[in-house]
Order: sequence, then structure tokens, then C-alpha cells
Amino acid sequence: MSGISDPRSHVQSRASSDADVVYVGYRRRGRAIVENQSNQEKLTPERSLELANHSPSGFEWGYAGSGPAQLALALLLDYTDDEDVALAKYMEFKTEVVSKLECTEPDGCWRLTGREIDAALRELADEPVALSA
Repeated sequence: MSGISDPRSHVQSRASSDADVVYVGYRRRGRAIVENQSNQEKLTPERSLELANHSPSGFEWGYAGSGPAQLALALLLDYTDDEDVALAKYMEFKTEVVSKLECTEPDGCWRLTGREIDAALRELADEPVALSA
């Protein structure tokens, strides 16, 4: 045993609102795993792949590639349950949030809360949008 506790052992009690949602990402046998700890479910790419197919092989984080793009879309889709919002914001969310996630917690995982997602979405909404010609 490596001494690193399983991130799922820190599952919170029932969330009282969406802002209490906590996503956790970690690696198991080299594979990226993401869980919504508030409802104790693993986040999978299937639903987000129906909207945009960036990485059918799974999620990634910590850089600005296809795996992080799929994770950004899946996170926003799961959190907001709004396809339009998720599609409109996921690439910026990937750049501003997912590409910067690191497994630096003592248990070898990253955590992203609903409040942090709300703050990022507010920040992204305040940014000027370039108009296409």
C-alpha cells in the first residue's frame, strides 16, 4: 500500500445546493478518474461526447489538449445541466480552469467545487467576446 488514501473516502454528506458540489480527479493505475463526490458518481465522457467528440479515450487535465477539453465540457454539462452553457463556455473553461488542475492534494488528487465553477463562469461571462467576421 502506498500510503495515499483513496480520495473517495472524503465524500461529503449530501450537498444542500449546487454550490456544494465537489468534483475530484485522481489517477488509478495511470488512468484519469473524475468523480462528483456530492452524488458519489463517477463522471464519464459519454454524455459530453454526444455534444463534441474531443477525447473518446477519456479525460485529462493539467494542459490544454483534447482530454482536458472533454473534461471541461463534461464538468460544465454535469454541473449546469445546460447544453447551451456547456457548449458556449467549455473551451474557455478548459483554458482557465482544467488546464491548471494538478493532483497536489495530500491524497494525490485535485478538487474543484461548485463555488469555484460558479466563479469561473462569472469571470468568463465578464470577458469581452470576439465577434467572428
